[in-house]
Amino acid sequence: MALGRRGEQQPGMWVATTSLPRSAGHPFYMRMNALLAEAKFDEFAEGQCAPYYAERLGRPSIPPGVYFRMLLVGYFEGLDGQRAIAWRCSDSLALREFLGLGVTKPVPEHSSLTVTRQRLPLAVHEAVFARILELAATKGLLRGKTVAVDATTLEANAAMKSIVRRDTGETWRQYIRRLATEDGVVAPTDEDARRLDRRRKKKRVSNADWQSRSDPASRITKMKDGRTHLAYKAEHVIDLDTEVILAPQIYPGDAGDTATVETSVQKADAYGAALAIPVVIEEVVADKGYHAAATLAACAAVGLRTYIPEPQCARRRWDDKPAAWEIAYRANRRRGCGARSRRLQRRRSERVERSFAHTCGSGNQRRTWLRGLENVQKRYLLTAAARNLGLIMRHLFGIGTPRSLQGLATRVATLVRAPSALLTVVVRVMLRRWAPTRTPDRITNSAAPTSVPRELRPSSTGC
Repeated sequence: MALGRRGEQQPGMWVATTSLPRSAGHPFYMRMNALLAEAKFDEFAEGQCAPYYAERLGRPSIPPGVYFRMLLVGYFEGLDGQRAIAWRCSDSLALREFLGLGVTKPVPEHSSLTVTRQRLPLAVHEAVFARILELAATKGLLRGKTVAVDATTLEANAAMKSIVRRDTGETWRQYIRRLATEDGVVAPTDEDARRLDRRRKKKRVSNADWQSRSDPASRITKMKDGRTHLAYKAEHVIDLDTEVILAPQIYPGDAGDTATVETSVQKADAYGAALAIPVVIEEVVADKGYHAAATLAACAAVGLRTYIPEPQCARRRWDDKPAAWEIAYRANRRRGCGARSRRLQRRRSERVERSFAHTCGSGNQRRTWLRGLENVQKRYLLTAAARNLGLIMRHLFGIGTPRSLQGLATRVATLVRAPSALLTVVVRVMLRRWAPTRTPDRITNSAAPTSVPRELRPSSTGC
């Protein structure tokens, strides 16, 4: 056999479409397309987006189904930026089949995704999220009686170096130079300003005094890892029984938990009430950061039972506060002391954190590359919708992400190639299922003494 050599390729004048390479398709995305077709996702998306486009004039835009599917791909493939999404979709024949583009149509560029996102309002993205939520309800994955609430921080697409003062518009360097001049330094240099900045005590950067010039909606926030960044706050309201995200809300980074929990629960209740089978929220479970008498009273006023632990058990004064606050406070304390509250708190700490691990960890949304509260909310809504769609896929087919499907195939192939390993797994399952819960203490040496004499026992002092 002669050695093959790679040479320059001269493209032909034309290529028949039957000669182009075709992909068999990824099994996960093929089943997801079938699931979306069953829910008539494309017809619904086009109906929601039609009022924002011209009927006849102009060049046809990206099909709404392609736009929303590309954002879903961002979650399932762990891609945070639109450039990465566009490159991944154009590079994979399986994703081209998922988008319905084949090999002849071009994949939309990242700039086209930006234009489409700017054209479509937030209400359209909320409608698409509600459609996925309705699909989860039809598949029996929605209870909605007991919900859990928690929040995390998302790093904004802005640097701390870009902050300016709200009153004067000075940058940080200009501000430090002005302080040096007021301190008596004539014509201070950058080194003089840095030296003065190191000597200053009680340095604080407040959101009331500073803002980002590139992203004014972001706020200076302490992140989960202890760093200080410009950030947003993402709050999840999940169904505690099925882990479905009922409402993913984005707030400024300095928004308090007690100030946002009522809005988030109301949004989740609105999504549930709009379903074909209405879902009514009755109980709210949260951590101690959400505990406030006003918040408890607001939840009790709309018929919600709260299970929120107190940050500290101290004596409180109710003379100058409404009577409804004290009633809601004592009712929440009474419920929080029960065994059911402890069970709910254990489930909340596990399942809400898992939702953040999916969206912000494997979904790679811990840092956003968009600016503005509305733009971040649009992208995060589709990320949460993709996470709910993954739960539906896991419920129906046993696999919730395309990467876990690849891992399953590898493990199955390994077991098939190694019969001894497969036999070991079968034996372990049988023993776990049919073995008694407690092993009798009969496998002991009869000649061995049942107890050790006191004089032979080791001393507690180590002497």
